Amino acid sequence: MWPFRRKKHEHVDLEERSPELGVKYKDLMVMHQLIKAGADLEQPRHVIFHLYATTLDAAQSIAKEANAAGHGLRPEVGKPSPEYPDSWPVTCEANAVISPDFVRETGNLFNDLAARHHGEYDGWEAAATP
Repeated sequence: MWPFRRKKHEHVDLEERSPELGVKYKDLMVMHQLIKAGADLEQPRHVIFHLYATTLDAAQSIAKEANAAGHGLRPEVGKPSPEYPDSWPVTCEANAVISPDFVRETGNLFNDLAARHHGEYDGWEAAATP
């Protein structure tokens, strides 16, 4: 049974954390969808994290700090789209086992980086197959 299950009509704040695992419910939902797609989360797989910064300097700082943080993260700063000229994308890729500890630690890292650099952490995605 998944720790984010609640009574049928009870609303859940997806930003809250599971008391059992300390992982945000929105992240548990992603993990659950991967399992439904046939993923064995004990196998390493490609994971991509998405962040956005308001300036190039902030995006570069986020990328530098993410690289130094470990977890095998490989950051890259992109160019803003014409629709969002003040939103510099930063993607961080890794090959990792998607354990609750990994999801919690990287989520905390990216939430902290985004907050300190006035950016936004938009979440993560992963391949269902290694």
